[in-house]
Amino acid sequence: MDFIMLSDLEISIFSIVVLIFSIIIHEVAHGYAAYALGDPTAKLSGRLTMNPLPHIDPIGSVLLPAFFVLSHSSILFGWAKPVPYNPYNLKNQRWGEAIVGAAGVATNFVLAIVFVLIARFAFGIGESLFGQLAAIVALTNLFLGAFNLIPFPPLDGYTVLRGVLPYRYAQSFRNFEERLSSAGIFGLIAFLFIFSYILAGPFYNFVFWVFSLMLGQ
Repeated sequence: MDFIMLSDLEISIFSIVVLIFSIIIHEVAHGYAAYALGDPTAKLSGRLTMNPLPHIDPIGSVLLPAFFVLSHSSILFGWAKPVPYNPYNLKNQRWGEAIVGAAGVATNFVLAIVFVLIARFAFGIGESLFGQLAAIVALTNLFLGAFNLIPFPPLDGYTVLRGVLPYRYAQSFRNFEERLSSAGIFGLIAFLFIFSYILAGPFYNFVFWVFSLMLGQ
């Protein structure tokens, strides 16, 4: 798809803003899911808000998304400060963590569907600029949701998979997650390096193919 009515700089700035707010909405969705299941931790921490200030992580919410967008990377990635929740407070102990983990991804996919429908309508009535902006929102959320489905900690796909596995397997997954967490930022850098040089191309092509089908292009 060719965004002929917007300059590269305009597309980049708009994409960064959309990505930041999409990440924040993703995190807030986790908090609301946990709250609906009986855990007030996120609410008590003041994190069930769309005010970006409590959520923004300077590196994950601003610098890294800006780097990926401005470098025309084949992936869009970033993070906000994780919304806290206590899994032991969840009413549904069997599926609670999986539900909380899936909430963020589901929210991104819902946003992608809503905005791709808006884009299709806008293009259909000749509102190309509005259609392009809506398409950027849809594609960004589709990328963010799909990326978070990857079953690797700390991504949501890993949390969901761990949450639906029988206890003995889930415990092994939890142990691996804790060992990787002890590596700190180095584990994340290793994952991003492997993803960028091995998986990013096929992942990008698949997501853009799905997006093209949704948009009818």
